[in-house]
Amino acid sequence: MAAARKARSERVTKETAVTVQVNIDGMGKTSVKTGLSFIDHLVTAIGKHAMVDITLSGKSNDGIVHHLAEDVAISLAQTIDKALGDRAKIARFGYALVPMDEALAYVSIDLVKRQYQKVELKLTRDSIEGVPREDLEHFAKSLVQNLNACTHVLVHYGENDHHKVEAAIKAFAVALRMATAIDSRRKGVPSTKGAM
Repeated sequence: MAAARKARSERVTKETAVTVQVNIDGMGKTSVKTGLSFIDHLVTAIGKHAMVDITLSGKSNDGIVHHLAEDVAISLAQTIDKALGDRAKIARFGYALVPMDEALAYVSIDLVKRQYQKVELKLTRDSIEGVPREDLEHFAKSLVQNLNACTHVLVHYGENDHHKVEAAIKAFAVALRMATAIDSRRKGVPSTKGAM
């Protein structure tokens, strides 16, 4: 029987306190409370579409949106990385092309343990749902920077910034679900090197 792909982490600083639990092999059940409604919505979308159970609570200690958005993303990504363990038997690669109304986003993930990220959300408004644009961009970048993977997140086009961000996050989730899937035919890690 395969080991449970679950993990828990806490990140407590003078700026924030974030606690995360994930189950990679879950049913997409989520409980997310950060005090930032749109960030809660995006994390919930990751859980729902990646089929990862996520319990996350985040609290700001300094009232600065940037710090909370960043630490939520860092904590979530590092907890997923931890739950993946040595990444044996995973599909490793995942990709998705996801529309949301007029917006279209695509994401490609390689769960090799070499960090690289490229994020292009193409946002134009100063804020989306009360969160400054630069903080949403930083949320997305912090998420993929801390996943310990090679990840490309690109919004191809769109007019509504809410739709662009949500399409990108849902594409990330669908690609993550594909990449973390267990391949019953595979033995060990999916690498010609024999190590990730």
